[in-house]
Order: sequence, then C-alpha cells, then structure tokens
Amino acid sequence: MNDKVEKATELRCVFLSLGSNIEGDVLIDGAQAPLQFDEAVWRRITDRAKQRGFNAVLIDLCDGCTYPSHPELAVKGAWNVEKMREELVHLRKMGLEPIPKLNFSTTHDAWLKEYGRMVSTPEYYKVCFDLIHDVYEIFDHPRLFHFGFDEESAHNQRKCMYCVLRQGELWWHDFMFFVNTIEKLGMRPWIWSDYVWEHRDEFLSRMPKSVMQSNWYYRQWFDFKTIPKERRTHLESFLVLEKHGFDQIPCGSNWACEENISGLVRFCRKHIAPERLKGFLMATWDATIPSNESKLLRGIDLASSALNMA
Repeated sequence: MNDKVEKATELRCVFLSLGSNIEGDVLIDGAQAPLQFDEAVWRRITDRAKQRGFNAVLIDLCDGCTYPSHPELAVKGAWNVEKMREELVHLRKMGLEPIPKLNFSTTHDAWLKEYGRMVSTPEYYKVCFDLIHDVYEIFDHPRLFHFGFDEESAHNQRKCMYCVLRQGELWWHDFMFFVNTIEKLGMRPWIWSDYVWEHRDEFLSRMPKSVMQSNWYYRQWFDFKTIPKERRTHLESFLVLEKHGFDQIPCGSNWACEENISGLVRFCRKHIAPERLKGFLMATWDATIPSNESKLLRGIDLASSALNMA
C-alpha cells in the first residue's frame, strides 16, 4: 500500500528540528553536543500541526539521523534508519508529508564535522552526494529536498572561530552541484532565497526556475512607506522573485514577533500569483525540546489562523 500523502494544492508546512548542530563554528575536540530533541514534544507538536490543518513537515535532519554512508556524523541519541522510517510512515498516515532538509551552507554545516573543513574538495562532494542519496532512500523518494544554502557570508560568520565561505563562480559551481544531484534523483531542489538580497542581478540571470524558493522574512512591517531601510530588500525580494517567475514558499516565523505570519500571508497572497505561490512555511527556529514547546505550539497556531486552516 502506498502510504505517501496526497499532495494538496498549497503546501502548509511547519519546520521542525531533529538535529540542531547547525552553527558553522570550529570543533576543537571533534565532539558534538548530544541530540537536543525530545520525542514527546515532537509528538505533541506534530499532533497539533495535524489538528490545525497543516499538511507537511520540513525536517531539519543535520546530525540527528544515522546515515548509512557516513555513520560517523551521528551524535549520541541520533535516530537510526529504522526509527526514522517508522516515524515517516506515522507522519504520512497522519496526513503530514515529511520533507527532508540538510543545510549545506558553510555557515550552517557544523553537523558535517570535519567534512565542513573540506568544502569544494573531491572528498566534500563525495560525502554530500552520499548523504543526499541516503536521505532520498530513507524518505522513500520525496518530491522535495531542502538544501539550505543561506547566510553564507563573512558577516554571518563574524563570531566564528573558523570561517569558510564560497563566492562568485565557486558558489555557483557548488550550488549547481547540489541542484543537479537532487534533480537527477527526481526530487525538486528547495532553498532559502537570501542570496538574492545582495546578488540580485546574478541570482536572476543564473538561478534555475526549477529550484523552489523560500525567501524568509520575520518582522512586522509590510508597508514600504514605513518599513526600516535595512528590512526593505528582504520584503521586496518576494516581489522580485514573483516578477521573474519563480515558484515560492514564503517562510514566516514567531522568532522575532507574533505579528509576522499574518502579515506575511496577506502580503504574499496579494502580490504573488496563485500558480507560483506553492504554500507557506512556519519556522519558529527552536530545538524540539520541552523549554521551547510553548513557542513551537504558538507558531503553529499563529500560522493556522493566518491561513484560515482551522
């Protein structure tokens, strides 16, 4: 029996973390913190998502899963393949489509351990290729694969002890390596779109339309007459992506304020054509642990109300 979720016209997706070692800093002793995850909290969050009308979960895997090709990346407490697959079946039976995410931005690849210091080398490409194939099989050939690629800049690594970033042709070379690897498996690549903020012309001329875009905006200002100057480009990028015909899944959050997601839904429904507005993503950006549960639940409720889902 096929237990995959029937695809809805609009993706109504909540972002949840399995692994949480994403900050790209140096590992002095080679050790990572144990898995910061509580299964009971996960169960209550996914139950609430189903109750409030969501139809998908974007799962940030990082080092929270034991990958067959590279088990050395798993932290203490990481899920094995059998447990991961059991949970995916459970989510699908609930009506929640599980979508995998591995962030390959050098600002968010601490989960890659020593391989994060081998960026753009043959060994790096091999490891990344292996991991994508592992996830493809574990998730039973998903239709989407989010590979992050956000915030790769000197500014975003200014507090790190070890910094590495790609620029220019190397950024695009590696970006297309991930796009091609994902597409050859029949999945659609999905990214955070903030590269367009500082590189608009090259983004628009070189970004494949096949790549699903998630521009993210977490603030309360949606009027260009009153928005702070430093936030204008972030909001304006939804319009730029629409003007140039990109499919979008806008991402909102209650990370900075509770007013964001309702304003984001109104703004994007007004300015993005229905055929290119593929859904919405709610990302609270907190680990799935008891101390964050109330905020995670609140994010689901806010998004549900904004989308009039329940």
